[in-house]
Amino acid sequence: MEDFRSFGTAQDKFCLKCGAGLRLRMLRDTERLVCPQCGFIFYRNPTVGVAVLLLEGSRILLARRARGLYKGLWCIPCGYVEWGEEVRAAALRELREETGLEAELGPVYAVHSNFHNPDSLTVGIWFRGTVVGGALQPGDDADAVGYFPLDSPPPLAFPTDGLVLEELRGELQ
Repeated sequence: MEDFRSFGTAQDKFCLKCGAGLRLRMLRDTERLVCPQCGFIFYRNPTVGVAVLLLEGSRILLARRARGLYKGLWCIPCGYVEWGEEVRAAALRELREETGLEAELGPVYAVHSNFHNPDSLTVGIWFRGTVVGGALQPGDDADAVGYFPLDSPPPLAFPTDGLVLEELRGELQ
């Protein structure tokens, strides 16, 4: 069960529809925040993230985080899906923003739940991709980009990227 006492923002404590204070209620054996005025139920759901896997032989493209909690650590180029955005379009947009590359997406390679940051739970979708244009250069949330051997990547920001690299290494053996 989620601990709603840890919610720290106004949106977590007040109804998004009418502004009344939310109250804890049991709904179908789960404790939820509910508005006593309008009945709105606040569901605390994970955010969806997307990433694109670009390989050159046994090397993978990684981006170094330019800011935030994971500044200086490396990751598979990734980002969040915007409201109303299709996941594949989001993956291509994030790749272009962080690396300058245009790609054609292949199939979904992996889906993982990310629990490394308890304040920001996500579900990640990793797509295979093939470069079709652009010029490799850091941008947006990245301050460096480059290809690294699958078996010796630089320090990674996200444990699930490590899982994906391990899966890819297993495929190549």
